[in-house]
Amino acid sequence: MTESNEEKKVPAKTPATAAGEWLKVESLDLDAQGVAHNAEGMVVFIEGALPFEEVQFNVHRRKNNWEQGTVTAIRRESSQRVRPGCPHFGLHTGACGGCKMQHLDEAAQVAVKQRALEDNLWHLGKVRPENVLRPLEGPAWHYRYRARLSVRHVVKKGTVLIGFHERKSRYLADMQVCPVLPKQVSDMLMPLRALIGSLDARETCPQIELACGDAPGTTSLGTIALVLRHLEPLSNADVGRLKAFAAQNAGVQWWLQAKGPDTVKLLEEGGMTLSYELPQFGVTMPFKPTDFTQVNPHINRALVGKALRLLDVQADERVIDWFCGLGNFTLPLASRAREVLGIEGSDTLVARASDNFRKNQPATSARRALSATRFVARNLFEMTPAMLVADGSADKWLVDPPREGAFALAKAMADLHLQPELRTDGWTPPRRIVYVSCNPSTLARDAGLLVHQAGYRCTFAGVINMFPHTAHVESIAVFDLA
Repeated sequence: MTESNEEKKVPAKTPATAAGEWLKVESLDLDAQGVAHNAEGMVVFIEGALPFEEVQFNVHRRKNNWEQGTVTAIRRESSQRVRPGCPHFGLHTGACGGCKMQHLDEAAQVAVKQRALEDNLWHLGKVRPENVLRPLEGPAWHYRYRARLSVRHVVKKGTVLIGFHERKSRYLADMQVCPVLPKQVSDMLMPLRALIGSLDARETCPQIELACGDAPGTTSLGTIALVLRHLEPLSNADVGRLKAFAAQNAGVQWWLQAKGPDTVKLLEEGGMTLSYELPQFGVTMPFKPTDFTQVNPHINRALVGKALRLLDVQADERVIDWFCGLGNFTLPLASRAREVLGIEGSDTLVARASDNFRKNQPATSARRALSATRFVARNLFEMTPAMLVADGSADKWLVDPPREGAFALAKAMADLHLQPELRTDGWTPPRRIVYVSCNPSTLARDAGLLVHQAGYRCTFAGVINMFPHTAHVESIAVFDLA
């Protein structure tokens, strides 16, 4: 029998916010929107509003149970509101959408991210860390050594735009400076716009990917690699213009990308090799501009040191570094442990990591033979208990997955804990796992598996402010066998 129309339950619609109503902002969500409730209890998300402010807003989206809009007036201002450090940040027409939190005090930004981490761990994983780590922080400006900059020749404006998109728009912001990029790169934006505007190929160059490296033997900015995506072959005249620009700007080297990432090639041979330093471990890490490296090298150096201190690796221990990439953690681990196994999903990355290890071998394995550290390829999103056991027992693990997290790895651990008969060849679980995450929701999901099904305690967790002024949350958690 079907329900009559009268018997169907229709969700009640909460009355909309009254015109002129002042709302008290209660909190900030991860999109940097103030969260409030109107007089009828409807949830309201207000862009540009901060906690404890009293505001009015204009509605640009409305559903049955919530509204979304932009602040139009502030009657009581938050003590944590600050003047943005970039002229292109804000709610005005044409504002850059690259940052979301420049109007909020830097310490308060970190507190928002800390709360997001703890909320995700509890609400998604039902996990509360036994100890909350002090946030890992670094420079709040000129920190961004990697960026994908869009390029558009705007005929109507008679100019070329280079940078990030406008807030909530497909159009490019008219960026003249960018204080989160290295100062040398920010100062180069207008000359770059003029350069692209002078090219014959200005209509067919949609993107410049930025990757900066350290000057040899230092942690100061050195090489500025610019990868120019070009949809048509460049003329000899354009190649000459690019070379002249590089000659006039110290450290700049051009790379050309005709099609996919495998077509990227250096325009001019010679010059400095693109690399970054981990001086605490005597490691120099060469990389290509399209390789994954951390956006913030200042925080990365601190993060590697923090992770190794938390892992507390001893000279007689075997360690597995899951999702090892180019060896960012593996090479420092090799200077501490008896044996390190780096595991990555790509054969190409495994080869690159092995090559990086060989180049750093005197620093990373002064006490051990080269064979003590090795790299293998595995599909880390299809891990099984049998695959995990086949790679052998390890005293400790370091896990640094992409945004998707390490669900298959955590699930395999849970299966091995719940089904001891699967632990063949004397396999034993690691005593400690340090998990570095760029997504608190997938960390929380995996933490729930490790704590509730794999026999671990979450002993530490904390945030890493890898991306100041943005809503991106990087974090680190420690799991010990219960």
